[in-house]
Amino acid sequence: MTDSHLSDSDLSDDVRAGQSVYSPRVLRTYDLLVLGFSNRFIWKCPTKRLLALYNENVTDNHLDVGVGTGYFLDHCGFPAEAPRVALLDLNENCLQQTAERIERYRPELLQANLLESIPYDGERFNSIGMNYVLHCLPGDLSTKAAAFDHLQHLLKPGGVIFGSTLLAHGVRRGFAARRLMALYNQKRIFSNADDSLDDLQRVLDDRFIDVKVEVVGCAALFSARQRG
Repeated sequence: MTDSHLSDSDLSDDVRAGQSVYSPRVLRTYDLLVLGFSNRFIWKCPTKRLLALYNENVTDNHLDVGVGTGYFLDHCGFPAEAPRVALLDLNENCLQQTAERIERYRPELLQANLLESIPYDGERFNSIGMNYVLHCLPGDLSTKAAAFDHLQHLLKPGGVIFGSTLLAHGVRRGFAARRLMALYNQKRIFSNADDSLDDLQRVLDDRFIDVKVEVVGCAALFSARQRG
């Protein structure tokens, strides 16, 4: 897989805002603040449940999208000792930190914008994971669905795509979740003020088969398969 570098001039302000927060400094505290605290106490979706989603769906030929710090790839149970693992993210800091964290797998790297066609012509993947990606993409879910359209070209027939996203509608949000989500939307770290459970179900049903969506707190955990 070839590493493709994008300049700021290639990106819209909204796309840039959703990913630029992940500086090396922020990434150093991400596991503690987001995976340790926010998931459990704010979003009410424990990190161990997201890790279980990986363990249920990851294959030995896997592409991870929106990789964060690489926590889930570092802790999940791959079904082979030497899986093929590739990383796709717009943020170079995330790519580099995750690549270092899972160096033992010799990951392939691709820097790309999910809302644009992904420059890739290599072997496709049996699984694609996208944890906490959609709520950071600009637009409503009908617009964000372009990410699924582009990722479908990288997924083998019968392959599984899975992940999670924080929603504003169709889920239970406590006071803290509503306030923090509103703040993140104001700062354009999130763009999910209009994201609903019904819309997520619809965009998945329109593109995939064997669609499963589970609500845990204010997160929706999903999995679906590529048509043959």
